[in-house]
Amino acid sequence: MTAAKDRYMWLFVFFDLPVKLKEERLTATRFRNFLLKDGYMMIQFSVYARVCNGQERVDKHLTRLHNSIPAKGSVRAIQITDKQYERMKILVGKQKIREKTKTEQLLLF
Repeated sequence: MTAAKDRYMWLFVFFDLPVKLKEERLTATRFRNFLLKDGYMMIQFSVYARVCNGQERVDKHLTRLHNSIPAKGSVRAIQITDKQYERMKILVGKQKIREKTKTEQLLLF
């Protein structure tokens, strides 16, 4: 493993937002769109992840995330190393095409 690869981190966001009222659905959609525009990819419904090049980038995206969270619901974030991400097991279902690319390639997009 190279030293450069060691610094890649994955930032996961898990959220549960209310969607009963029209305004709540709009808020949830805005939050989801924010995640997509900020470079996150959907892993599962309400689970998004993005790769960051180092702790400084993780902190930057955590600040952006904190500034965009809805007032109601539950939003959580966790960061893991690239090596930990590679060890993730898919128990049911298939890996998405975008997940199959290497970390270095994801950083180019």
